[in-house]
Amino acid sequence: MAENLIHVLVVEDEQEIRELMALHLLRQGFKVTECSSAEDALNEVNRNPNFQLFVLDWMLPGMSGVDLVGKIKAKARDASVLMVTAMAEPQDIVAGLEKGADDYLTKPFNPGVFIARVKALLRRSANIAAPPSDSSEVSVGGLKMNFKTYEISYNSEPLHLTPSEFKLLGSLVQNMGCVLTREKLIENIQGEGINVVGRTIDTHVFGLRKKLGEWGDRIETIRGVGYRVKVDIA
Repeated sequence: MAENLIHVLVVEDEQEIRELMALHLLRQGFKVTECSSAEDALNEVNRNPNFQLFVLDWMLPGMSGVDLVGKIKAKARDASVLMVTAMAEPQDIVAGLEKGADDYLTKPFNPGVFIARVKALLRRSANIAAPPSDSSEVSVGGLKMNFKTYEISYNSEPLHLTPSEFKLLGSLVQNMGCVLTREKLIENIQGEGINVVGRTIDTHVFGLRKKLGEWGDRIETIRGVGYRVKVDIA
């Protein structure tokens, strides 16, 4: 049965932290490979490009974890990347996300939160992909969005969103579980007749939460960075 296990590569140069993460992952039934440098990690990926999840430290000897993200994504396109870092300033987190990390966790971390983030990323990659270009509808937790007709309902009750609100919510739902920076959200929702700048994203999110009612509680603020839609963790 081992070939069916989810394989996680942990890249962390501090042995105690690396072994702690590996221990908790193993207890959850994952297969774990450990590396202490980005170079070792790339060698592992070259040997086996089928890792489903990468857990990366930022400050590694030689190549940094941030620079490693892009190289990993080029070889293991469908894998998720969780960055675990002591670099906790908003601008650092934004940099990591913009380099391609799917989520981040700051040190020191709670092991329960670490495992929850891992499960959320894996659940998202397995079950909640962005609709392909010919898909018209997505449904999440009673919320239904039709991307061709721009219709939306919650528990069969129609909702009335502005074009900006619809695009914003669509971006968050299609990337469920991932943090989207304000800059990325602006990029996603700009279009004909829609001009969004700066903190107007926060205003749109505030309006969305009011219109969505209890579903709006799923939209999580990542202070100083952006937003994401929470994924239910099994």
